[in-house]
Amino acid sequence: MEGIKVFLHERELWLKFHEVGTEMIITKAGRRMFPSYKVKVTGLNPKTKYILLMDIVPADDHRYKFADNKWSVTGKAEPAMPGRLYVHPDSPATGAHWMRQLVSFQKLKLTNNHLDPFGHIILNSMHKYQPRLHIVKADENNGFGSKNTAFCTHVFPETAFIAVTSYQNHKAKPWTGDDPVVFPPFQITQLKIENNPFAKGFRGSDDMELHRMSRMQ
Repeated sequence: MEGIKVFLHERELWLKFHEVGTEMIITKAGRRMFPSYKVKVTGLNPKTKYILLMDIVPADDHRYKFADNKWSVTGKAEPAMPGRLYVHPDSPATGAHWMRQLVSFQKLKLTNNHLDPFGHIILNSMHKYQPRLHIVKADENNGFGSKNTAFCTHVFPETAFIAVTSYQNHKAKPWTGDDPVVFPPFQITQLKIENNPFAKGFRGSDDMELHRMSRMQ
């Protein structure tokens, strides 16, 4: 699996959110991520079949709270939910297929329903998570899981996020260590609205409307 390279699409946008403190909404029914996780893959064997999949793992063993306009650790994390893998629906496919265009995981959904029957990724609210991309060489049965399966894992730290049931960072003074940085009001909500094409109807909204939007996203 040497020579494989993965590039995060719209990395600049991810960095904007990361600087403030990325939050992702989780709901019982499942909610898609924004920014969407999309990558460009190079270095695959064009004729070999690969399976691309994601998981989202705890970034640390803390539980967080948002108070006094900043994120801080409030205690030990709750037990992690059983790990689930989201297999890209095009899998398995040849290296030529994967390298032809962006690989999008925008259909992946996040949920807080511990009994979710739909294969969504189950997360705990107010916990920090790290998405991971796995590229697996398909076996002779077009599957994976044998002990000799070849694979590689790619992690982009700027895609880490805190799972929330509604956006917390309205005053937008993010927790970045000992010296928080002050940002304009409603920074997370505004970033989502300005960059998410499905939220274009909320652009130019006043603060009260932004607060309502933060409960809906």
